[in-house]
Amino acid sequence: MHAFDVLGDPVRRRLLELLNEGERASGELTEVVRAEFGISQPAVSQHLRVLRENGFATVRRDGNRRLYAVDAAPLRDVDAWLRRFAARWEPHLMALETELARGARERRASADEEDGRRSR
Repeated sequence: MHAFDVLGDPVRRRLLELLNEGERASGELTEVVRAEFGISQPAVSQHLRVLRENGFATVRRDGNRRLYAVDAAPLRDVDAWLRRFAARWEPHLMALETELARGARERRASADEEDGRRSR
């Protein structure tokens, strides 16, 4: 399965978001995803299996619990692929950042000016 096929599913993206916060037990992941998406425990297990089989997650046993963690390697591959397109949007984002900073400076200057008039 291609990385974008794996990431194309909102349940799998949510599972990765949860795992990005740190290692989690399968029961905890299931509880959160069932509450948010209204899917069954077997469906959550299937999504975890897809993540594991495609290298996005690892699993280890801790007694009777299965602990999942994110594996960043495939995400680095996705990032590398997306970076090829960054030249298209980075100049626009930098220009937006400049305009936002300029607007913030102008608002501060205006507020300082207003404060100066009030204190007179």
